[in-house]
Amino acid sequence: MIVGLNTSDDAAVYRIDENLALIQTLDFFTPIVDDPYAFGQIAAANSLSDVYAMGGEPRLAMNIVCFPDCLDPDILVEILKGGHDKVEEAGALLVGGHTVEDDEPKYGLSVSGFVDADKVLTNTGARPGDLLILTKPLGLGIINTAIKGGLADEASYDEAVRVMSTLNRYAKEAMDKVDINGVTDITGFGLLGHALEMAEGSDVSMRIDHERIPLIKNALEYANMGLIPAGAYTNSKYIGDRVQFRPEVLQAMKDILFDPQTSGGLLISVSKENADMLLEELKGTPTTYAIIGEVVDRGEHRIIVE
Repeated sequence: MIVGLNTSDDAAVYRIDENLALIQTLDFFTPIVDDPYAFGQIAAANSLSDVYAMGGEPRLAMNIVCFPDCLDPDILVEILKGGHDKVEEAGALLVGGHTVEDDEPKYGLSVSGFVDADKVLTNTGARPGDLLILTKPLGLGIINTAIKGGLADEASYDEAVRVMSTLNRYAKEAMDKVDINGVTDITGFGLLGHALEMAEGSDVSMRIDHERIPLIKNALEYANMGLIPAGAYTNSKYIGDRVQFRPEVLQAMKDILFDPQTSGGLLISVSKENADMLLEELKGTPTTYAIIGEVVDRGEHRIIVE
C-alpha cells in the first residue's frame, strides 16, 4: 500500500509491481440538479476526480445506483447515460455495477485507475515557498442550495453545471508536463478543509488570498442572502479553530471558503519556478483557474486567510 488512510488522501494506491500502481476510489450522492442526464455527468466526473488527483488515469468504472420504484425508469436511463458519456470522455470503460431499490435516487461510480508507481501524487508534498493554484471556481454548494430553493438564475445554474461536469482530466494533463509537489481535489470538506489536510500532511502552513479566488457567478451574492448549505457550517465547526481569518475577510467569503464542493477543482502546490509553466499548460482548460496563495513554514495556524 503506497497511499492509505493515514493522510486523508483522495484515493487508495496499491503497488502492483516495480513500475505500476493501482488507484481505487468510490463516490456517490443524491441529485443536485433536476436534469437526470446532467446529474449522471456530474456524479461521474466527481467520482473520476480522485484518480486524477493522484496523478493517474481511470481505466475501469462500475455504477453504484439507488433508485425508487415510484420514478419513471426513463429517468434512470438518462442518469446512466450521463455517467457513461463522462466515463467515455475520460477514456475509461464502464463495466457494469449494482442497483438497489431506495427511497431517494443516488448515483456514482467505483473507479479503478493506474499510475506510474514512482509518480504518484499526494496531498503531503507541499513545501514552503510553493504557490497554490486552484483549477475551478468556488461556490458550487451555495449555487446548488440556490437551485434547490428555486432562486438561482440561469447564468449561475449553467455555469455551475458546466464546472461540475468538467473532468479534472484537463488539469491533470497540464500537471503531467510540470513537476509539482502536492495536489488534492476540492470536494465535501470545502477549500479550507482540503487545504488543511494538505497543510497537516505536509507539516506546513498556507496563506490564502481571498481576493484572488475565482467564484461561480453570483456565489457571493447568494452567500450574502444566507443560501449556505449545512455542510459549510459543519466544516466551519470542525476545522474553524485551525484557520485564522484577517479582519477584512467578510462572513459571506468565509462561508464560500467552507462551502462543500461537488466535483470541484484541484488544489496544486507547485514551486515558484514551475508555476508559470503550469499556468501556461492550463491555458485552454474549460474552467477558471488562478494562483490563490502560497505555502509557508508551519506557524500557529495551519491556514491563514488574508
